[in-house]
Amino acid sequence: SAVEEVPDEEYMIPLGKAEIMREGTDVTVVGWGGQLRVLENACDLAHEQYGVSCELIDLRTILPWDVDCLVQSVEKTGRLIVSHEAPITCGFGAEIVATLQEKCFLHLESPIQRVCGYDTPFPLVFEKHYIPDKFKNLEAIKHVMEYSQ
Repeated sequence: SAVEEVPDEEYMIPLGKAEIMREGTDVTVVGWGGQLRVLENACDLAHEQYGVSCELIDLRTILPWDVDCLVQSVEKTGRLIVSHEAPITCGFGAEIVATLQEKCFLHLESPIQRVCGYDTPFPLVFEKHYIPDKFKNLEAIKHVMEYSQ
């Protein structure tokens, strides 16, 4: 489980409003929840190892979700990676991919990548192998960058 700082005073997160955690120019990386810590590490590695500038977006809510924020980012970067812990089949990432493919098709420089859990039940003891880590996400970043070169 993740432990993070939270404000002492009352606060609200607006429904349907994503947060751009890190501005970037080469690839849009989107996730939510616990996966964001993993994505931050993957974006750091991508910058250190390949000089890739990742725009990291925290979707924050999945219904409603901030379509406009993602469209603007993908139109800028031309690439999209969606990462979440759920299985790839029927995960919310599929909805994101379908929507962005429809709205941003002519702006895409590579196929959209999903980095998700496997389509199989797993014992909790194997969670570290099931949940996408920074290296699986780094591989997806590398793939979308090499595809368009």
